[in-house]
Amino acid sequence: MYAALATTVLVLHFCYLAYVVLGGFLVWRWPKTFWPHLAAATWGLAVVTLRLTCPLTVAENWARRRAGQSVSDRGFIDTYIENVLYPPRYAHLMQVLVGVLVVGCYAVAFAKYRHRRAGRKMSEPPATV
Repeated sequence: MYAALATTVLVLHFCYLAYVVLGGFLVWRWPKTFWPHLAAATWGLAVVTLRLTCPLTVAENWARRRAGQSVSDRGFIDTYIENVLYPPRYAHLMQVLVGVLVVGCYAVAFAKYRHRRAGRKMSEPPATV
């Protein structure tokens, strides 16, 4: 049971990471997702820059220990992403690219928001005094 729980937490962690990286695109379609994504992206930035321990990593490690499996002392990204998707020497570059992607998504979302808002103002009848 604990091995299955560790695997479930691992899958959730990958989903969360995908949401942090790509969730800004959801804001284009559903602007109300901006605040949840901003919170997720802020936490992701804090974990990477401040070297905080993610609660999902703690939960996965706990479940692995309970299942009798070995536990890495490295974080999620260091264990499952680095050396798999890119070499460790590109870690900083990848962090910068993810940041640019998220900020770029927000810039496009903001431009779309302003365009929709301007379109609504143009279609409203003039105010009568």
